[in-house]
Amino acid sequence: MTTASVSPMPPRETIWVFGDQLNRAIGAMATANPKTHRILLITAKDKINSRPWHPARVTLYTRAIEAFAGELRDAGFKVDHQHAASMRAAVKAHRAAHSPTHITVTEPNSFTARQLVEELGCNVVRSNQFLTHPDEFATWADTRKSFKMEDFYRWQRRRLDYLMDGDEPSGGEWNYDEQNRERPPKDKHDRWPAPVDVWATTRAGALERLDFFIKRVLPMFGPHEDAMIADNWHLAHSVLSPYLNLGLLLPEEVCERVEKEFRAGRVPINSAEGFIRQIIGWREYVWNLYWRWMPEYASLNALDAQLDLPPLFTGAAPTQMRCVSGIISDIEARGWVHHIPRLMVLGNLALIAGINPQQFMRWMWESFVDSAEWVMVPNVIGMSLFADGGKMATKPYAAGGAYIDRMSNYCKGCAYDRTKRVGDDACPFTTLYWDFMLRHGKRFAKNPRMSIPVRAAQNLKDGDAVRKRAKDVIKQLRLGTL
Repeated sequence: MTTASVSPMPPRETIWVFGDQLNRAIGAMATANPKTHRILLITAKDKINSRPWHPARVTLYTRAIEAFAGELRDAGFKVDHQHAASMRAAVKAHRAAHSPTHITVTEPNSFTARQLVEELGCNVVRSNQFLTHPDEFATWADTRKSFKMEDFYRWQRRRLDYLMDGDEPSGGEWNYDEQNRERPPKDKHDRWPAPVDVWATTRAGALERLDFFIKRVLPMFGPHEDAMIADNWHLAHSVLSPYLNLGLLLPEEVCERVEKEFRAGRVPINSAEGFIRQIIGWREYVWNLYWRWMPEYASLNALDAQLDLPPLFTGAAPTQMRCVSGIISDIEARGWVHHIPRLMVLGNLALIAGINPQQFMRWMWESFVDSAEWVMVPNVIGMSLFADGGKMATKPYAAGGAYIDRMSNYCKGCAYDRTKRVGDDACPFTTLYWDFMLRHGKRFAKNPRMSIPVRAAQNLKDGDAVRKRAKDVIKQLRLGTL
């Protein structure tokens, strides 16, 4: 007598995984079972075609989703990878094909995506992709009249117990910034270990990049994290942000590796602290301010900056500014430069020239391989352009050519003279910096971190000439002839 084989019932529940949650430890995936859960992944044409994204960003995003789908199939999951006109259309097609009892999603990482899953009637579970959930941030923030990232960072250190000896910070200091502002190394930097110049698309690949950074680069990170060098695109940086932002790496595993190296005596405290601060301080702070202030925050323009995005940013016109030209070339090549070129060159130029915040934010979002709305909105509107009037930063990050000269080797061989603020060969950064202080003197005169440069600007003997040169610079920016 034979017994007929019984086919297993197909999974009836669906977990929809977004393209920036590619990790089986995140949210709903942490308890997913191939016997009960089918996985929905979506590559949406309208998202890809919505903007002129950097090609490296599109390639990384689409290939990482494909790779994750393959990994899940190898693990026994049934995967429906929808290539559809839109996410909405993909969900409709999935429901028609598989009739799931319900679709569960982990809290998406954008405001619009959360609106979408609510409209589609999905079950939403709490995300653990970041170390600080917005609910936890609210507990901290609701007791304060104003926010400072340093205060948040210290709260994070105690709460998460990174680089702590009891209730005191390891090494006796919370912040080692003073040791982490060294000028660029004058030689041998061309032989510093370089990450592979192709983006990893799998978790295994991302873990290899993490291991490379921890073992070969991290000891040098601290002193050189703010330095810029024309012929070294990575210098001492981790280049891990794309993997963190896609979920291929998780912040706790990165921080734990750094802590382990410090405790083993292989990494100095200033490098360990400086890097962990970027993860649990800056990154988590930006993430939570996005959720606290959106969507209104994205439209702020407190300094009434109205200059249209100059053509030098889009590649429509070259520029003789060596720093800007070199950084734009690096972005075109791989869609990535580290935080100082972003903040103190590109963002600084947009700030002091008065470029429209929304146009600049859109360009930044489109141009970087690690970009996301939650990253770009607070960083551009708040930190770079002071368009929020000081909600995020206590002062604008405005600087002249002297800063760029101190922290880079870009000024050597440049067509402009960073020591001059007037004249045809005056550095545009130097001119626009002093003009910015003159234009916004009333606003910043009582700011304790800005009062000295404002007074210095107001006492300039060539103030009228600075204003005239600034108008010429802005005209040249507009025409693409600078």
